[in-house]
Amino acid sequence: MVLCAEPPSKLKIPESKITELADDANHDSPKLERRTRMHHIERHRSCVVTLSDMELNDLQPRRLLQTLEVSKSPGAGSQCSLHEETPTDANASHRRAIADAAWEALKRSIVYFRGQPIGTVAAIDKSQGAALNYDQVFMRDFIPSALAFLMKGEHLIVKNFLVETAHLQSREKMVDLFKLGQGVMPASFKVHHCNPNLKTESLLADFGETAIGRVAPVDSGLWWIILLRAYTRWTGDNSLAESPNCQRAMHLILRLCLSEGCDTSPALLCADGCSMIDRRMGIYGYPIEIQALFFMAMRCALSMLKQDSDADFVNHITKRIQALSYHLHSYYWLDFQRLNDIYRYKTEEYSQTALNKFNVIPESIPDWIFDFMPSRGGYFIGNVSPARMDFRWFCLGNFIAILSSLATGEQAEAILDLVEERWEELIGEMPLKICYPAMENQEWQIVTGCDPKNTRWSYHNGGSWPVLLWLLVAVSVKLGRPHLARRAMELMERRLAKDEFPEYYDGKAGRYVGKQARKYQTWSVAGYLVAKMLLDDPSHLRIIALEDDGHSRSRAPCLKRSNSCP
Repeated sequence: MVLCAEPPSKLKIPESKITELADDANHDSPKLERRTRMHHIERHRSCVVTLSDMELNDLQPRRLLQTLEVSKSPGAGSQCSLHEETPTDANASHRRAIADAAWEALKRSIVYFRGQPIGTVAAIDKSQGAALNYDQVFMRDFIPSALAFLMKGEHLIVKNFLVETAHLQSREKMVDLFKLGQGVMPASFKVHHCNPNLKTESLLADFGETAIGRVAPVDSGLWWIILLRAYTRWTGDNSLAESPNCQRAMHLILRLCLSEGCDTSPALLCADGCSMIDRRMGIYGYPIEIQALFFMAMRCALSMLKQDSDADFVNHITKRIQALSYHLHSYYWLDFQRLNDIYRYKTEEYSQTALNKFNVIPESIPDWIFDFMPSRGGYFIGNVSPARMDFRWFCLGNFIAILSSLATGEQAEAILDLVEERWEELIGEMPLKICYPAMENQEWQIVTGCDPKNTRWSYHNGGSWPVLLWLLVAVSVKLGRPHLARRAMELMERRLAKDEFPEYYDGKAGRYVGKQARKYQTWSVAGYLVAKMLLDDPSHLRIIALEDDGHSRSRAPCLKRSNSCP
């Protein structure tokens, strides 16, 4: 059993000396003319360009880029000699080298259980000493790895992962003296050698009882359903989804999420640290990431539940989808006009016709949002609860809203408009901000509890996460705006492999490798590969994207400011 191999030696990938063409993103006519001129000049320039050998130490097969010589023969006009390679060819070679290194790193991260591949460890970097839980297979971390394996035709590891985690779900889950719900999926698991002499193995799962903060992962079950649908959609094999174990797992997950309580909201109530942001960051309540994943998981489940399933259960899911959609469109969507409306809200309204239903105090609106919100663009805000609106931008929730068709076509375009308008803030020098803006000073002290890992512009507090690139590429491809994806890819390709695929980057522009970031973080590796494959073949988008079925969304009513505005 291979749990965690030695990390590959440092990749030495030099900066290309070939003149780069202008970015593909957001070209207007003058920029296109400039690009044409640059290309014309490049083809007629006599020069010799040398790329240093790219050493991928200890990576097999060993790949060395040979020296490229670009020359213009006398009298050859604009024709290239046999040894000439254009900047486009050199860039393609550079990308292939990165992809080869990424695939090798991904293969090294594979975990085997009883001789079969079952997942990938979180990271294969041992340079920081204690492994903590980075040597485990995480549900959310495995998603980009699974998508990469599926697109490459390696289906077995994904099937094994789904089967074994469904088995883990059925175990009794205790935290101290409290028993967790049956539907809870593990946050992570690892292979345990029961008796090395007999070579017996078992899986040890963490449902939150050993996690930092002791929080159960709400997102794990939702991601499991989404991955099951991706596997079924890609392979065309319905037998796994229709198996008793998978049908039971879906029922348990959704019954847990659909259980009735004292809430007046169809959104899913969560504790802080229950998702990708797994530390205290003020996302308790109804975070947009969980709501978007909940919406997508319910839609995926409806397409996989057997026709003889409980009709009342299916009807319950359908109604919850519509109610959640209405709720998020009515209260989470923010654009310039909506912000202006909230700014003019009256308070202390007591009636069923009240517009300010959550009694949000306009003075609580943070100053930064007025400059951040462009005239063109919008997004789903982070959280809504009594007297509280979290105006922060959260990447994952908004992009899942697009992929799941929770966002209308107009809203989806507005979200990408916002990314384009606020490129420096959300993308910077390394894609992609997990949230924006960062908390600092007294707010950081109060909200995070002085968390030394979530200091400003670091980790979950405004850090830049390469794994999120695949989501940006997916939504850009879905909306027919691949130039945004290419622009972000070019930024990442300058540094990601050279920096040894770190977990996250720090700084307002994402310029610095994170202070506690693990190298060879598996989902940074897999996220790049998925992004590349989606750009290379946009038809791959079907593995993850859901089309609007016309029945999953209830429109929010037209809001009239006169009800509560002066």
